[in-house]
Amino acid sequence: MSLLGPAEIRELADALEIKPSKSLGQNFVHDGNTCRKIVRTAGLQAGDIALEIGPGLGSLTLAMMEEAAHVIVVEIDKRLADQLPITVAKHSESPEKLTVINRDALQIDSLPVDPTVLIANLPYNVSVPVFLHMLEIFPTLRSGVVMVQAEVADRLAASPSTKEYGVPSVKAAWWADVTGAGVVSRQIFWPVPNVESKLVAFTRRATPGDEALRKRTFAIIDLAFAQRRKMLRSALSARYGGSAPAEAVLSGAGIDPTLRGEALDISAFVSIARHELAIGS
Repeated sequence: MSLLGPAEIRELADALEIKPSKSLGQNFVHDGNTCRKIVRTAGLQAGDIALEIGPGLGSLTLAMMEEAAHVIVVEIDKRLADQLPITVAKHSESPEKLTVINRDALQIDSLPVDPTVLIANLPYNVSVPVFLHMLEIFPTLRSGVVMVQAEVADRLAASPSTKEYGVPSVKAAWWADVTGAGVVSRQIFWPVPNVESKLVAFTRRATPGDEALRKRTFAIIDLAFAQRRKMLRSALSARYGGSAPAEAVLSGAGIDPTLRGEALDISAFVSIARHELAIGS
């Protein structure tokens, strides 16, 4: 299968009268080698149902169709969504393997078929919400790779007690092990972005609890990082009615109340939530 190169990307954009939108984070990938590398890194196999968010003009889509049993793409821009089947029919011998959904990815709560692998060049302005939403909504996703702004990648894959560690790091860890998977050259995009990009890979693992526990845990995480320089007993004081009650809850959960949120991994936050439930807080 031939993938899209720089000349064809520009021709398609001109034909559709598309000027890449900053508000939609549109930077189109035009390097076939990078697309195939992303597909390999994601561990895409012949029987997989691949999910792509923001396929744009289809460079990564075509690379996914070389390997997957079926590819589902979610594209918010109607012009791109309408063009993609035409492009795929031109380049692929199995265009029937493609399903295009013209919707906002953050509004998706189901798909025609449950996806098993997520591969996406995520728009920079919504990359974290979309990534977390996909992990939450589709428990069938076992692995994947997303391309995001370098700083976002560092936050998603960060370990506790680092300056990059924060809300995205902890919340992503509820569902998956997340790791950095390499740097991507700016030159593979059109137009060339002003920021560096990186790949983030994830592998699904069992969650620490049910949906009710997740919501409780995430509420604690949000408070812990709202003022990240505060000790936990202060950061969580509003939740428990003061620093002293907060200290009692934290101590009961086996957590040092003088620590900051950045020192805790997902299991520690879960311990706090479980202790809340145990004491009826």
